[in-house]
Amino acid sequence: MTYAGPGEPDALVTRTGGTPLTPAGTAWPSCATCNGPMQFLAQIILDGQGRPIDQGHTQAGLVMAIFMCQNDPGMCDEWSPTAGGNQALLFPSDKLQPMPAPEPDEEGVLHLGAVNAVTLVSLPSANYGSAREEWGSRSGNDLGNVLGQLGGQPDWLQNDETPTCPTCTQLMDLVAQFEEGPDHTTAMNFGGCGTAFAFACGPCTQAAFLWQC
Repeated sequence: MTYAGPGEPDALVTRTGGTPLTPAGTAWPSCATCNGPMQFLAQIILDGQGRPIDQGHTQAGLVMAIFMCQNDPGMCDEWSPTAGGNQALLFPSDKLQPMPAPEPDEEGVLHLGAVNAVTLVSLPSANYGSAREEWGSRSGNDLGNVLGQLGGQPDWLQNDETPTCPTCTQLMDLVAQFEEGPDHTTAMNFGGCGTAFAFACGPCTQAAFLWQC
């Protein structure tokens, strides 16, 4: 996933920032530690099995919306997939609408500073790290313009933390790996130099999110 400039805040596409699209009546997630509303980070479009799809695909089946607490960064265990400091929601892609934000919506707390549109680039490299370096070398772009990868295998910074589905107990599949972003106004906060991972079990409609640095 590479940075494609500013995006539409309520588009049904894979993007970072903007407004989450959810079924009517979906409650804005709150942090289990501080009870404050979380920040919306990203939206990912998936097929019916929970696998990421190309932006031009017309048969989207599921949408993942990712949130993380930023009310007191570092104090709510927001890097953990189970501590309640973040949340990944997975739901059918039809009949979605922009989710109303809680009031007051303080700048930089509930939304990122801008919306990043995403371009998908396919490279033959063996892993994400190699593909990222190859894209930078080929294109002459700064590696900060790489927003992450869709699908594939996690490029862990620490130990393998692949979560298990709470319903079927099988290991979840990687949906996306995220970098923080190209500049401070749009950046997601993963410890200042970290990377994040979104997982899903499509058949069980379960999702999880975590980050490492």
